[in-house]
Amino acid sequence: MASMSAYYTSSSTAGPRKPLGKSSPLANSFSLIEYDRDLRFLIMDCPTNNTIALYLKEFVRLNVTDVVRVCEPTYLRERLETHGVRVHDLPFKDGDVPPASVLKQWLDLVNERLGEAVSESADQPVPKTIAVHCVAGLGRAPVLVAVALIEKGMDPLDSIEHVRHKRRGAFNNRQITYLADQYKRTAASKHAKVRASPMNSMASPHASASPAGSGSAVPAPKSFFRKMFGSSH
Repeated sequence: MASMSAYYTSSSTAGPRKPLGKSSPLANSFSLIEYDRDLRFLIMDCPTNNTIALYLKEFVRLNVTDVVRVCEPTYLRERLETHGVRVHDLPFKDGDVPPASVLKQWLDLVNERLGEAVSESADQPVPKTIAVHCVAGLGRAPVLVAVALIEKGMDPLDSIEHVRHKRRGAFNNRQITYLADQYKRTAASKHAKVRASPMNSMASPHASASPAGSGSAVPAPKSFFRKMFGSSH
């Protein structure tokens, strides 16, 4: 039986993150999360006007088309927009979960870019990438990425594990409870056909068995605490 500590941990437990590669000067700041064969997410910490040029070089290499800021601006958006990178401001309170208005704008952006990526996939050797950041990239930004994974069909607990595997220390207890017990998939995503992608083929200790290539979404657990401790809780 899994221990509560496997999910409920403090930010002090954060360890070294998986690097993108030794060639990247921001390897320890970036975490790439696969969403679809044509689209992925980049979780990162917050750039400043002094460091944005360094980030921009990496954005070009990683085919970043959009940057979502969920914290207060710390750099001029024009620094990115003049290079073709669109900036979206979706701020919400530090340590909290996204309100409905932020979720709608976030998911609309994901769906829009996915549609573009699919139609342009033959001409895109590198998948489109949506970068998202808060201050440290450990709370608000990972929550939005986990929500997108859940909408894609991933089990909520698996989405937490998957993001944490790529970005250690992600999520606080409030955000874990929200993702595992409170967030509900939209009606549209419940009936959407999930395409084959690296994310969907990822082995998971929580995912229920399904026929290979079926593309069926894994149902979300009814209760996080029941999942952890059994039906008596």
